[in-house]
Amino acid sequence: MRLNKETFKQYKQYPEKVLQFGEGNFLRAFVDWQIDKMNKEADFNGSVVVVQPIEFGLVDKLNEQDGLYTLYLEGIKDGEAVKEHSVINSISRGINPYKQHDEYLKVAENPELRFVISNTTEAGIAFDETDKLEDKPQKSFPGKLTAFLYNRFKAFGGSKESGLIIIPCELIDRNGEKLKNIILKYAELWNLGEEFVAWLNSANTFCCSLVDRIVPGYPRDRIAEITKELGYEDNLVNVAEQFHLWVIEGPQWIKDEFPVEKAGLNVNFVDDMTPYRTRKVRILNGAHTALVPVSYLYGLETVGQSVDHEVIGKFIKGVIYDEIIPTLDLPEGELKYFAGAVLERFQNPFVKHYLMSIALNSMSKFETRDLPSLLEYINRKGELPKKLVFSLASLIEFYKGKRGEEDIKLADDADILDLYKTAWGSYDGTEEGLKTVVTTGLGYEKNWKMDLNKVEGLTSAVTGYLAKIEKLGIKEALKEVM
Repeated sequence: MRLNKETFKQYKQYPEKVLQFGEGNFLRAFVDWQIDKMNKEADFNGSVVVVQPIEFGLVDKLNEQDGLYTLYLEGIKDGEAVKEHSVINSISRGINPYKQHDEYLKVAENPELRFVISNTTEAGIAFDETDKLEDKPQKSFPGKLTAFLYNRFKAFGGSKESGLIIIPCELIDRNGEKLKNIILKYAELWNLGEEFVAWLNSANTFCCSLVDRIVPGYPRDRIAEITKELGYEDNLVNVAEQFHLWVIEGPQWIKDEFPVEKAGLNVNFVDDMTPYRTRKVRILNGAHTALVPVSYLYGLETVGQSVDHEVIGKFIKGVIYDEIIPTLDLPEGELKYFAGAVLERFQNPFVKHYLMSIALNSMSKFETRDLPSLLEYINRKGELPKKLVFSLASLIEFYKGKRGEEDIKLADDADILDLYKTAWGSYDGTEEGLKTVVTTGLGYEKNWKMDLNKVEGLTSAVTGYLAKIEKLGIKEALKEVM
């Protein structure tokens, strides 16, 4: 028995209010799940028309199942490990514009359409000068959207009421602004006229957004077990964590049409998303990066093991609450709530997140994710943050490429690997030799965008911690920091 509207007795059809570019696991586990919740709990009364942004994709499978699929949410919820599933009934149909171009453009003539949402990967929001208005369809996502918006502009005579709310989810900074700028570029390239440009600017609302949810996707390794549990076949089963966050930079009135609060969803409409992006990079990504060298050298393998460990768990909580949060400008309550959610996510018993999978390019990651916290802590407190400095010392030890007798499979740019291979290769076992290793690492301006040896006391502190790691081992060295 296949999942479709005949077998799913609760199936409902809703007006098509959302055009969505992208049919992959993330949008189905994030946006379409939220729309399903808003339909059930907040009377949104809307469905999604999914556009396949590339020639080959999943819309045929979606249409075979009448847009239905099963979503499993697995993770920590209200302090408990929870695994639950539901059928998502928010997609009305899928369109392949490479085969159904006229049908795609016809959606623009629907007066009930209000939203455009996209996730076409980070490379998707890009300008292709070879795209033409008469192409069926254009190669680029912004090209396709420009043609769609121009069709809507003509269909409704440029009325203000026909404008749309456009919320891209691609993981690039200022995604909404970048998308709008490319569309304006196409409007000029294709000579679409000043009236169309004026309509784009005045009738349409482009929002920047930040999305956060881990989505492992189709559970290939346990689909037989899941099919047995469900009692039906579903070729689009999707798996995601419980946590979700959507930060949308846009006017508050959008909430009246997109009732996320009424549905109890973790969506924030803000005037400036910059602090939220900073919060995510510094707390979630920064904690990951600070944790890896310390925990791996300690002998652990996964993030979950690390957070649950008596010593390492205390260390990483100290990094977050004592040294990262004090450097951020959002309300402390918000930051602590987010940090608690991050730690719950790290403890997700349904996901094995290996430390070595996060260790790729650790030097550049420390520069973008942890160095800003370290420097801002010094700026605000007038002293070094001990745990972040210890993590930096552990990182230099990590790049020695040894955990006891075991080789560490380092993965980084060749220049970084050569730098540490040479530095550690010349180490003569003396404290002065160790200081040379540290000075070399901290002085690599190509990575740090500065010479960290110029930060008062940092070279000495890192060398001191590194000497203890070398002499006593990471377990004894960590005791002093804790």
